[in-house]
Amino acid sequence: MIRVLLADDEDLIRVAVAALLGLEPDIEVVAQAADGPAAVTATLAHRPDVAVVDLEMPGLDGIAVAAELTLARPECAVVVLTGHGRPGHLRQALTAGARGFLPKGSPGGALADVIRRVHAGGRYVDPSLAADALTLPACPLTPRELETLRLAEFGAPVAVIARRVHLSTGTVRNHLSAAVQKLGSAGRAEAVRTARDNGWL
Repeated sequence: MIRVLLADDEDLIRVAVAALLGLEPDIEVVAQAADGPAAVTATLAHRPDVAVVDLEMPGLDGIAVAAELTLARPECAVVVLTGHGRPGHLRQALTAGARGFLPKGSPGGALADVIRRVHAGGRYVDPSLAADALTLPACPLTPRELETLRLAEFGAPVAVIARRVHLSTGTVRNHLSAAVQKLGSAGRAEAVRTARDNGWL
């Protein structure tokens, strides 16, 4: 039996996926979690072979969970499920150690097949997301522009960002302005979204 942990903050989806996987003769759902920290804790406690985690969860998202489990329990293969996968997310998930990346809209038996594949040591990436990821443009931002944009993501004032990166407020403003301009964005929030969607942040 392949022991599986399911983590999704939407109860209905988590329970439905558990029921579907319960129909498979070689798969057993041994634990469920409703957020990222609970997924890590449950994985360490129940020692599943495969952890299937939602991309967007409270506490820690699926990418952060994959990174933690890759360090804490590398023998547990992580599959990331996403409702609206973007190529940048795929790149981040694979970098974090995920062995599978699958849209939630996939056919019913696809998840069971992916679980079997990653449990056997393979990988699975949704073909359309993989094709999109291969055609992503290179990041036009400098490392400093990325750093200041990352810190601006949660609305930190320029003065706070300047202190954190040891730059003057004028230099930080220039970096943020350059990032917004290079990404063709209307403002910082849109620039952050664009950089996130492309996997640059």
